[in-house]
Amino acid sequence: MKMGILYGMVARGKVVLAEFSATQTNASTVARQILEKMSQGKNNSNSSFSHDRYIFHVKRTDGLTVLCMADDASGRRIPFAFLEEIHQKFVKTYGRAIQSASGYAMNEEFSRVMSQQMEHFLTDPNADRLNRLKGEMSQVRSVMIDNIEKVLERGDRLVLLVEKTSTMQGNSLRFKKQSRRYKNAMWWSNCKITVTLIVLLSLIITYILFAFVF
Repeated sequence: MKMGILYGMVARGKVVLAEFSATQTNASTVARQILEKMSQGKNNSNSSFSHDRYIFHVKRTDGLTVLCMADDASGRRIPFAFLEEIHQKFVKTYGRAIQSASGYAMNEEFSRVMSQQMEHFLTDPNADRLNRLKGEMSQVRSVMIDNIEKVLERGDRLVLLVEKTSTMQGNSLRFKKQSRRYKNAMWWSNCKITVTLIVLLSLIITYILFAFVF
């Protein structure tokens, strides 16, 4: 028996809309027990449950549950990448019909899609590389968001810093204007003193010359 992802299911609440099993197991029975167990849990969540030597991985998003069973050697990254792919394809294919569909309404068509995706994740070496890259990009995005949030948290400090800088710039401009006015006032004062001295000197010289002449 080949290993990897061996069983898949898509359900709305407790209503199974499609499922596929690559081998004869009791996966369908266990999957329904998990649906029953998770019916009162969080609407959006990722969970994993061990059963014998297999792991059931569950992704719940907006009322839609996507589930798969894989051998424990598959880890978590590949099964959850499979669930994400199945979720996107299912929503894109059926849209609003998901909300009112009856049990197994999409099984005939979508069970083939799940079978193809199981084969793809088992045999295509690029599938794991692509999902590893997606995971790395997601981590980078999380770091970027975290950094942006930290900057936003410092927003009040940044505003305060800008205000202080603006105040300092204003004070500097006022100081320059006051210095310029002081220099101009001193220049005019010096000019007046110089002119006064020249006039006085001229009067003294004129007086001396007038005295000698007469």
